[in-house]
Amino acid sequence: MALVVGLTCSLDEKDARARLTYVRAVVSAGGAPILLPPPVGVDEAGLREIVRSHLDVCGAIVLTGGPDPRTERYGVATHPAAQTIAPERQRYEEALLDELEARRKVPVLGVCLGMQLMALHAGGTLNQHLPDDTPSHADHMNDRTHRVEAIAGGPMPSGEVTSHHHQAVRDPGRLRIIARAPDGVIEAIDDPRRAHYVGVQWHPERTADERMGAAVFRRLVAEASRVVKRG
Repeated sequence: MALVVGLTCSLDEKDARARLTYVRAVVSAGGAPILLPPPVGVDEAGLREIVRSHLDVCGAIVLTGGPDPRTERYGVATHPAAQTIAPERQRYEEALLDELEARRKVPVLGVCLGMQLMALHAGGTLNQHLPDDTPSHADHMNDRTHRVEAIAGGPMPSGEVTSHHHQAVRDPGRLRIIARAPDGVIEAIDDPRRAHYVGVQWHPERTADERMGAAVFRRLVAEASRVVKRG
């Protein structure tokens, strides 16, 4: 039986959805993807119950990409240039991260926005608008390909990645930096105390370099399968 991998969803007035590139990436890695729509119109107790129910059926979680998080909860005003995600989605994914703290064996992959939420949840901060202070900011936009350099001794390889973001992690808080771009932008973070808790700033689901794309999802599914076998 294939391992179930939950994919968080974007949300608008009509739809909750995830890009097919995530679905294909999980299937190619040997997983069985399911979509995790943010609940709408529920109180805090109802939200927590739904989050727990989602995690009860998932062997791994992918926090997918999307627009920008609101940062007031973290003590910082949201940048005027931010294009923010639906509040119901941010509320759900923050609750998901809270519950995952108690389920530290569940492997997690955060992509782009997902990595940024992981960093905020760990007490970190964001650079909310790279054009303000990063001359090479265009290298990170519009699905451009650029180099990522692994930090020596870490689990992430170096390679070419596809990116689309104007925000980035400035400080990962309790998490560890495991890769950067040549311009210094933080490209990957993890928590070495957990089974597999990894965030990447690029989009592995549409990265051609196999080590930085398909292999990212294979590592997630493989670790989740090991956790299941170990019980």
